[in-house]
Amino acid sequence: MYLEETVMDFSGHEREPGTKFLGIGAVILLHVLIVYALVTGLASKVVEVVRQPVEAKIIEEVKPPVLKDTPPPPKPKLAAPPPPPFIPPPEVRVQTPPPPKAIANVTTVKPQTPVIPPPQPAAPAPVAPPQPVAKAAPVRTAAVVDAAHCQKPEYPRRSERLGEEGTVQLALLIGVDGRVAQAKVEKSSGFKDLDNAALTALSLCKFKPATVDGKPEEAWAKLAYIWQIP
Repeated sequence: MYLEETVMDFSGHEREPGTKFLGIGAVILLHVLIVYALVTGLASKVVEVVRQPVEAKIIEEVKPPVLKDTPPPPKPKLAAPPPPPFIPPPEVRVQTPPPPKAIANVTTVKPQTPVIPPPQPAAPAPVAPPQPVAKAAPVRTAAVVDAAHCQKPEYPRRSERLGEEGTVQLALLIGVDGRVAQAKVEKSSGFKDLDNAALTALSLCKFKPATVDGKPEEAWAKLAYIWQIP
C-alpha cells in the first residue's frame, strides 16, 4: 500500500508545470495588451471621455396648486365627558343619649310657695307742654299822600320868568293825625327855588296815615310834584 500511494503523488506533481505555464502566458498576454493600448493612444481616448464636462440640471420642486376659498376643515366634535361617578353619601350613625338616672331619694318636705308681689300702679304718662299759639302777622296799610287835595304851591316868579321847569320828589313823615311831621327833598328838580316852594307848600297838607291792624301809625311816604309853566 505504501508503494501505490507514492506513485499517485508523483503523477500529481507531473501535472503542475503545465498549469504554471498557462498562468505565466496569461500574464504576458495582459502586459502586451496594456503596452499596445498605450502605444496606439487608446488610453488617452478613455481619459478624454472621462474628462468631458458633466452637465448638472436643477430640477425645480413642483409645488402643489393652491386652492382659493377653500373652507377650513370642520372641527372635530368632542365627545361629551362621561358623567362623574356616583359616590354614595357616608352613612351617619346618630347615637341615642342614655336615659336619665332615676331619682333615688324621696323627700316629704313640701316646697315653699313663692310670694308674688302685688302689681305696682303704672306711672302716669308725661303731659306734653302746651304749644305756643302762633300770632298772626299784623295787617299794615301804607299812608296815602295825594297832592290833589292840597293847596297848589305858588310858582316862584324868578323861576317862572327864567322858564324853569322840573319834577321834585319829596319824602314826608306822616304822623298818626295825618299831618306832616317831617319833610325833605329826596330828588331835586334841578332848581333850588322850585324844590323849596314844593317842600314848603306840601308840608302844610294833611294826608291819610298808615295803619297797623286798623290803628294809625307814623310812617314815611313819597310824593312827586311836577313844576310846569302854564
